[in-house]
Amino acid sequence: MTQDLNAHRLAARLFGIFFILAFVSYGAGSGMVASVADNALGLEGVFAGKTTLMIGVLLMAIVHSFVNIGLSVLAFPVLKTVSGYVARGYLAAGITATTTAVIGALFLALLVPLSEASIGGNVATESFDAIAFVLKQGGFYGYQMSMTLWGIGGLILCTALFFGRLVPRVLAVWGFVGYLVFMVGTTAEMFGYPIGVMLALPGGLFELSLSVWLIGKGFNIPVTAE
Repeated sequence: MTQDLNAHRLAARLFGIFFILAFVSYGAGSGMVASVADNALGLEGVFAGKTTLMIGVLLMAIVHSFVNIGLSVLAFPVLKTVSGYVARGYLAAGITATTTAVIGALFLALLVPLSEASIGGNVATESFDAIAFVLKQGGFYGYQMSMTLWGIGGLILCTALFFGRLVPRVLAVWGFVGYLVFMVGTTAEMFGYPIGVMLALPGGLFELSLSVWLIGKGFNIPVTAE
């Protein structure tokens, strides 16, 4: 039993660390990509900043994917003490959200070969610009859909945290409300209402607070849990 509790404490600390890494990797990666993809020079600027863009894509598609799926795997044995269905649901949501995010990142990565083709090409500039617009929109919708799926996973997680008393219930309620607000923002973004960043704040602060709590305190696993 002591060995199991120690394993859960280690999983909790790693979960908290991975949560922060997921936040930082995707935030840094998307910032680097946006600084290149949305530059004033268009594809010429993408060609000049392709190294920065590809590093950003790698952070979004590789590093973020590793830690994001790792979150779901680390949480699985703990959430299973509450419900096997909940544990599998959170794992499925994490994998689906991550896969969708990778697809969105790949759309943005395709801006690099497009920019290379546009340099000295015989095709009209307007055609390249139209393709670039479609790729950037693919990245945008991929991100919003992945975050909506992540919000669903967050609701599953917070439900388990609340009913399993794995963390203080006020923290679980905060997270549940934060993810609901977050999903309103991501859905609104897909319908053309730019309020996603503002509505992401409660959920983002919850994730950071939960990470700090788990690193310092761990999950409250009942002594009877197997």
